[in-house]
Amino acid sequence: MEEQITKEILNKVRQVEVRTSRLVNDTLAGSYQSVFKGRGMNFDEVREYVPGDEIRTIDWNVTARTGVPHIKKFTEERELTIMLMIDVSGSGDFGSAKSSKREVMAELGSILAFSAVRNNDKVGLLLFSDFVELYIPPKKGRSHILRLIREILFFQPEGRKTDLVIPLDFVNRVIKRKCVAFLISDFCLPGDFDDGLALLQPKLQVSNRHHDVISMIISDPREHSLPDVGWLTIEDAESGEQVELDTSDPAIRRGYAELASGRKKSLHKSIRSAGVDLLDLSTDESYIPPLLNFFGKRQRRLSR
Repeated sequence: MEEQITKEILNKVRQVEVRTSRLVNDTLAGSYQSVFKGRGMNFDEVREYVPGDEIRTIDWNVTARTGVPHIKKFTEERELTIMLMIDVSGSGDFGSAKSSKREVMAELGSILAFSAVRNNDKVGLLLFSDFVELYIPPKKGRSHILRLIREILFFQPEGRKTDLVIPLDFVNRVIKRKCVAFLISDFCLPGDFDDGLALLQPKLQVSNRHHDVISMIISDPREHSLPDVGWLTIEDAESGEQVELDTSDPAIRRGYAELASGRKKSLHKSIRSAGVDLLDLSTDESYIPPLLNFFGKRQRRLSR
């Protein structure tokens, strides 16, 4: 039985590798490379000055020693560290479309991991609920990426609740050099929504000073609007709290939609006020067009 389960896991990881590798190679490779650049410039060599070279690159020590003008040549430092911070709390299991939120998060994480390894970047993984469930330090290589994908797909969390401050604090403490940190979650805040937002916003701001933080919000259409199906019992996947609603009442459906819309606007405003980029995705739509659009906008903004 255990051997069969292992075989199924390996087959699933292989399927994800094939699918996401194709997407990376055919669609995302250029966008990723143009958006996420290295930390700076590395010294490469010294060569003789030729007309047209920047005077400020002249190496005066070598020039004085040889009597011939020489310049320092630099190459861009391409290598980055990518941290995938993925929410594995109970609310991610929900999905009214063909995929659950967690399945979309897993595929996004796989896409980003393969994009990173294709560009010789290091990738680390942090799975969290209301505590750190799993941490795998950043490394390179295909075998490392396949291990990350296996954990993303099949890890069984112990916690059901969400605390978005936990992964931010952990990465700030553990990752010393600047990294690109993807916070992939449905952003279901615990307790009172406004209180949770008040705690999250300054943490995002602090984290974004140390690292390049990108928030990826995964939601489901049923979280924004209710169907007209009569009485419906809605359960919070993290707290277990239940509430019954008469969805045949237009006022109930309208109030639900207005509350969801208001929370979404407040969340977006809070994230942007922290200086953090965000991408909002839904389980009922392909993430490829918005991901490419996000990369394009980010590249244009950073190149100004």
